[in-house]
Amino acid sequence: MALALQWQLHLPLPLPLQARPPALAAARRRQRGLLAPARRVPPLRARCCAGDAAAAEAGKAQAAARRAYPYDEIEPRWQRHWEEHRTFRTPDIGEGLDTSKPKCYILDMFPYPSGAGLHVGHPLGYTATDILSRFKRMKGFNVLHPMGWDAFGLPAEQYAIETGTHPKITTERNIERFRTQLKSLGFSYDWDREISTTEPAYYKWTQWIFLQLLKRGLAYQAEVPVNWCPALGTVLANEEVVDGVSERGGYPVIRKPMRQWMLRITSYADRLLEDLNDLNWPESIKEMQRNWIGRSKGAELVFSAVDKEGHDLGATLFVYTTRPDTIFGATYLVVAPEHVLLSSLTSEEQRAHVEEYRELAARKSELERTDLQKEKTGVFSGSYAKNPATGEIIPIWVADYVLGSYGTGAIMAVPAHDSRDHEFAVKYELPIIKVVSPPNGSCDPAEAYADDGIMINSSSTSSGLDINGMLSQDAAKEVIAWVESNGFGKKKVNYKLRDWLFARQRYWGEPFPVSYLDDTNEMVPLSEDELPLTLPELDDFTPTGTGEPPLTKATNWVSTIDPLSGKPARRETSTMPQWAGSCWYYLRFMDPKNSGILVDKAKERYWGPVDIYVGGAEHSVLHLLYARFWHKVLYDMGVVSTKEPFKCLINQGLILGEVEYTAYRDSEGRWVSADSDSSLNDCYQEKVPADKVTKVGDHYVLRDDPNVRLNARAYKMSKSRGNVINPDDVVSEYGADSLRLYEMFMGPLRDSKTWSTGGIEGVHRFLGRTWRLIVGPPLPDGSYNDGTMTTEDEPTLDQLRVLHKCIAKVTEEIDETRFNTAISAMMEFVNAAYKWETQPKSVTESFVLLLSPFAPHLAEELWFRLGHPQSLAYEQFPEAKSEYLEESKLVLPVQINGKTRGTILVDKSCSEDDVFQIAASDEKLSKYLAGKGIRKRIYVPGRILNVILDQQKAKT
Repeated sequence: MALALQWQLHLPLPLPLQARPPALAAARRRQRGLLAPARRVPPLRARCCAGDAAAAEAGKAQAAARRAYPYDEIEPRWQRHWEEHRTFRTPDIGEGLDTSKPKCYILDMFPYPSGAGLHVGHPLGYTATDILSRFKRMKGFNVLHPMGWDAFGLPAEQYAIETGTHPKITTERNIERFRTQLKSLGFSYDWDREISTTEPAYYKWTQWIFLQLLKRGLAYQAEVPVNWCPALGTVLANEEVVDGVSERGGYPVIRKPMRQWMLRITSYADRLLEDLNDLNWPESIKEMQRNWIGRSKGAELVFSAVDKEGHDLGATLFVYTTRPDTIFGATYLVVAPEHVLLSSLTSEEQRAHVEEYRELAARKSELERTDLQKEKTGVFSGSYAKNPATGEIIPIWVADYVLGSYGTGAIMAVPAHDSRDHEFAVKYELPIIKVVSPPNGSCDPAEAYADDGIMINSSSTSSGLDINGMLSQDAAKEVIAWVESNGFGKKKVNYKLRDWLFARQRYWGEPFPVSYLDDTNEMVPLSEDELPLTLPELDDFTPTGTGEPPLTKATNWVSTIDPLSGKPARRETSTMPQWAGSCWYYLRFMDPKNSGILVDKAKERYWGPVDIYVGGAEHSVLHLLYARFWHKVLYDMGVVSTKEPFKCLINQGLILGEVEYTAYRDSEGRWVSADSDSSLNDCYQEKVPADKVTKVGDHYVLRDDPNVRLNARAYKMSKSRGNVINPDDVVSEYGADSLRLYEMFMGPLRDSKTWSTGGIEGVHRFLGRTWRLIVGPPLPDGSYNDGTMTTEDEPTLDQLRVLHKCIAKVTEEIDETRFNTAISAMMEFVNAAYKWETQPKSVTESFVLLLSPFAPHLAEELWFRLGHPQSLAYEQFPEAKSEYLEESKLVLPVQINGKTRGTILVDKSCSEDDVFQIAASDEKLSKYLAGKGIRKRIYVPGRILNVILDQQKAKT
């Protein structure tokens, strides 16, 4: 009772339930056309102050009677308790952490704190990691489960430009909102370790890592093509360019060479590829990384540029190919529009055409240029090259489907055996020579044959190379040996992976810790003891319009003195990309307050690597690849002790918006079924409210006209579709535990799922049933008695079997991240428990501990009511005992004269006579046995009972 009083002293005045807008239910009714558009209504508390207090109290009582359980009182209370007691703080090594215990580092891909806040898709992964974290703590692990913010980047800067609000202000405001939302969902993060990539104490070490890359020759500057928008006067990231125009404003974007910082990730390509084999990651993600790295074996061939008469032009083209066996089929070369030799290769007659084509190509993104569905375009350069194998003169073309950044920026085109080259050759009437014959001898002559086969048309007396009749693989080896011995090329391994463009002409990012001497333009790195180099405060962070970064406006900050030479210098004005801070944040969580080193070696050795890393598959390549690259560099430096940062990777699926139903009407307003033979292109679409839809078989139809089939589809949540569900509304309407439980119950964690408000109502009822099972029914005023309905009775054998079956199932399913089936097991337990005459306290306590990782607020409240003053966060998770897992009864088939007539439930230890007596008394089986003579009984224990009747003799 004293404990209950203590809690009452900590309770705030409860907010009337009607003051919490039932947003989800209203949204659904509004969607169905049952409500008028939403309008702002004064909060109930304000109206109460105007004299309606009695009505408010009546409404409060009615709402309390309707709710499944008092989550609105329970959840804030326990969130406050966890925060005040720092329940989930993980001690540091040397400050109470028992390093003899096993560790588990569980990490979410930390979010970008956007102004929109969370929607219900975000908590899916966070809930999964929270369940695992709570489970591992209760299993005796030291758990590291932190949270922070990837807060630099383009969105904050764009918002700042549009509103005039400094990005630091909006970022801090957004972080505060995200933090509040996450805390409202009861996630057990160690908030003492919270970090933000925008804090100078954090990006000091991002800058330090850059300096180490610079020392090792892994950071350098180069002229590279970037997306330049003349109208906006700025460089745009790839994601800001859509179909050749700027996402904001729709202005033309061109590719323009600029001097940029680059990171030599290609130096680690082999290790990044090979070490994938040791990772417990989804195979699809590993395959995406393998494809992105794109390691291939082939040859680099040398073609001499000549004019039409075969006179040497003094230029040499290097061509990389994975199919050197097809060299006899090379009928033309293609160079990229940005190839460095193009100007010298272009004839005067073709120069105007080539320059025009280069300008057109500069307006396309690399994705657009390499799209296989796009029509191939090109222009003749006016020059030729000599095929070293045949000695023939072949034309050099310019085409944008070849990229200057891949391979050598030039290819030998073999149109008979490459689909892109074939499409190009057909369009421009270039020769097509077949040099590979399929093993079975048949292929479509109108298409390119790209597989291996037997070489044909592949010999030359002038060059001495003859590979006719060879298999493709043997021919490739022969060609490589020939070009190496004759000086026409060499064997080579190539990668699709390109060095990382590591600079943005933006304000809101980490400054580069380098400067340039005014007199010599020599680049000078900042001394490590001068870090961090902080961003200057700027009132005007809009683009300059000249291509110069906004930081050039901070003239006092840009102008500096080199401390070593004493000479005037200017700071680098580009900033690092958003990827920089997210490449190593998992290390800082291990030691977030250390101002002396990036991470303490003892802490890193204990906590590293991350055991479970959860995030969206959209980060499967770039973030993960960049983080692995930096980690390997730090490994080579001795900063970290593991080769890889993330041991196990889990990609959660998407949560789609509620299903939308679309019907079609013709020009006269008549319904047209979605499966109609007539074209739907001439019809207009009409959204149909869910209450006017019914399901027939596998399809949805109009409730009033089942002959009209509808299209039913769930879409990704977005503001533009108006299908975003705010978790704040869900928490207000059903409670955080209901949201957590529903998102886990929707289906397998890794699958995409469709939101349904009806579904969350179901799990909310389950939690209400659990509450009433243990606490008892509500009083007339909607409140509940203190304590619980449990008894001190010893549990029966049946109760123990039900409990331990649930323990075993929940434990196994959490371990395998099958949270939906773990919840099903707990629902089965509650159904069984409602049939018991008593609720033994020991059984109830174990069940509450099982429930706690999923619904922690409710579980903490029940644990407290069961007489435990301390949080259950570190209680031992129940262990299933094998003696209670074996089924004591079994279903036994019964045959009469060899034909199965029914089944009976018997104890496993039942004797043959007992089994027969149970069968004889069974209502269904007795009619076959009554009055009959028994000739023989065949009983196989645990398997079957077969009764052979004596047809000649009645039983006496």
